[in-house]
Amino acid sequence: MSKIFYVMGKSSSGKDTIYKRLMEKNPDFRTVVPYTTRPVRDGEKDGVEYFFADEAQLNEMQEAGKVIEVRSYNTRCGVWTYFTADDGQINLEEHDYLMIGTLVSYQALKEYFGAEKIVPLYIQVEDGERLFRALEREQREAVPRYTELCRRFLADEEDFSEEKLQEAGIQRRFENRDLEICLNEIQDFIRSERERNNRAEHPEPQA
Repeated sequence: MSKIFYVMGKSSSGKDTIYKRLMEKNPDFRTVVPYTTRPVRDGEKDGVEYFFADEAQLNEMQEAGKVIEVRSYNTRCGVWTYFTADDGQINLEEHDYLMIGTLVSYQALKEYFGAEKIVPLYIQVEDGERLFRALEREQREAVPRYTELCRRFLADEEDFSEEKLQEAGIQRRFENRDLEICLNEIQDFIRSERERNNRAEHPEPQA
């Protein structure tokens, strides 16, 4: 039985960098590209970070029963919607996957595929450090959106509250103080999970 390893964390926790580095370390992982209706950011490419869709495409996929989970945010720049689709990208009979998203989307996928098939990788960073990183990143944008930065930061406090983490069954946390140390801890955890799963699928014969 294959697994979905699901990376998540508050904004500017380093989850995007960790996701990319984990893909480098585990080239046999398959990926799932989510969808969004928000504008493309500098350096992003359609079909890489996201499939950039419009409301008409979202409605069409919902009517076809292909949307696994969907989230909308009322930002200063308008309503931005993010969603994951059962569009043929996921085949748990054949492959392990690495995905990235929110706590809400993690719970939706866990309900859709089953709790035994999805493994949470929750990244956390002290709030002051996280805010500093967010500000530095926004300053590199051609048109910085500081009000949106503040909205995301405050929304994360609600979206990833300790109560909601407990409700979602998130026990293991990976502290991203030092990127390389954090990556090594996650990689060891993934290796252990895959070895345990392999032993369960192919038990040694009894003597």
